[in-house]
Amino acid sequence: MPKNKRKGGKNEAEDEKSELVFKEYGQEYAQVLRMPGNGRSEALCIDGTKRLCYIRGKVCIASGDIILVGLRD
Repeated sequence: MPKNKRKGGKNEAEDEKSELVFKEYGQEYAQVLRMPGNGRSEALCIDGTKRLCYIRGKVCIASGDIILVGLRD
């Protein structure tokens, strides 16, 4: 039998840190209150309003996390 030369796999790749993104016009910081499901979250913004947020893509967010919310018209 041939000898195993490779170790690890997909998990061995270097993790690159993403840069910190600060808020701009039309964005607000919020704390996640609960996750109803289907890619949605209920968040309490800094201005004191509760908003229903839609999360795009594959992101792991839990209750209590601080997120950056893009405001719509």
